[in-house]
Amino acid sequence: MATAKTKSDWAAIAIATAGGAGFAPKAPGTAGSVVGVLIYLLIEALHAGAYYPHVIIFLFIVGVWAASRAEHLWGHDAHRIVIDEVVGQMITFGSAAGRYRLSAFYVLVGFGLFRLFDIVKPFPIRYLERLKGGLGVVADDVGAGLYALAVLTLIRYVWVG
Repeated sequence: MATAKTKSDWAAIAIATAGGAGFAPKAPGTAGSVVGVLIYLLIEALHAGAYYPHVIIFLFIVGVWAASRAEHLWGHDAHRIVIDEVVGQMITFGSAAGRYRLSAFYVLVGFGLFRLFDIVKPFPIRYLERLKGGLGVVADDVGAGLYALAVLTLIRYVWVG
């Protein structure tokens, strides 16, 4: 595989690995998801939930660019590329951000649901992986995040009422 040669390569690596989480020796995707949870918790702690969708959109756009660049260095959807997990995990908490606080229980449930859907890839998520470049890397995790968002919202609705 190629190595980083330019400043933009290094920026892409920093973004694609979610600040280095992708270099975790075991379960880098899970480490990326943890970064997504931490960003959600930080935004909630700062009472900046109104900006949450903007952060997701921004990370999606720069994530597609970074994943495309990192693919040239490491190959398609390399395990070190985890910005997609960050974005997907953040989508899982999208309905709550800025509206109500999720308890630790629901954050853990949302984390587990996202990881489940990211691994199982129910229809049509597997087809999203086939998109070219960084879009294909990120799109399947967006799909997993939407599935997790729907199920988490349903679970919370049933429990909270």
